[in-house]
Amino acid sequence: MEKDQLDYFRRTLTEQLEELLSQAGVTVTGMSNTKESFPDPTDRATAETDRNFMLRIRDRESKLIKKIKKALDRIENGSFGVCEECGDDITMKRLKARPVTTQCIECKTKQEAAEKALGI
Repeated sequence: MEKDQLDYFRRTLTEQLEELLSQAGVTVTGMSNTKESFPDPTDRATAETDRNFMLRIRDRESKLIKKIKKALDRIENGSFGVCEECGDDITMKRLKARPVTTQCIECKTKQEAAEKALGI
């Protein structure tokens, strides 16, 4: 992969990482500063549902943060854009759609079909 392409992905991934980390900080601050008291059980249930939903989103974002860091490591060690499964190059179209990917579309399709067959 050419240097300008790697720079593009490094920049894109770094910006995405910074955005996710700032959002996580806002969530933690917001949750720790909130001391709400709801006399109505319905309001309390709604607030709890909203809080749980936000925590699930942040959990997914936490997993994405780890993937972004691994992708940045792959850029540094020269393995970015190479399928972990077959060793072929991952297409630019796929990398632009999902820069944290570690598999080419063919290998990912096979993996998903196997997972579906096993009921995972």
